[in-house]
Amino acid sequence: MDTAQQSCGAFLDALAAKAPVPGGGGASALVGALGTALCTMVGNYTLGKPKYAAVEPDVRALMDRAEAIRTRLLALVDEDAAAFEPLSKAYSIPKDEPDRTERLEVCLKQAAATPMEILRLSCEAIKLHRDMLEKGSVLMRSDVGTGVVFCWSALYGAALNVKVNTKSMTDLDYAQAMNAVVDALVEEHRQIAEQVYETVMGGYC
Repeated sequence: MDTAQQSCGAFLDALAAKAPVPGGGGASALVGALGTALCTMVGNYTLGKPKYAAVEPDVRALMDRAEAIRTRLLALVDEDAAAFEPLSKAYSIPKDEPDRTERLEVCLKQAAATPMEILRLSCEAIKLHRDMLEKGSVLMRSDVGTGVVFCWSALYGAALNVKVNTKSMTDLDYAQAMNAVVDALVEEHRQIAEQVYETVMGGYC
């Protein structure tokens, strides 16, 4: 499945279908990509305006990073599906197979790695929105707010998809360490996203 070549409708049909992939992880990546695209859009409406000439280099840097994140998140939609397929097969291994636990553990770690990357990129995208709120066109603030909400959603969705895998791991030290990283990232960036949203919303109240 090449998500980049699909229409929105085709992807949504696949997401709604009774099939294991795409699922919540891939949807989180796509939502994060949408949010990050809005960050770039705000930058495009800022460049070339005399009022923002002093910060134009900073805005360009934000846009460059946003585009890199957007591209990677879109690729992770398919990578999340690819990582889940071996796990789905591993769960069907007969329980009396001597290497079942080991094989399942490998698949769980691989399946958790993709949403962890989605989570990290969503965190970075949230910070880009914070910076774009400061430097971008004030006429585009609602788009910054919308974009950060999308990345905020991607953050939570990715966190859930990490933890659904760590919950089944037998390597408890590995699972607990990964969960601790998730919790710290969610808490830090939840606060940033909320602050951006409240700042934007406050301008309309």
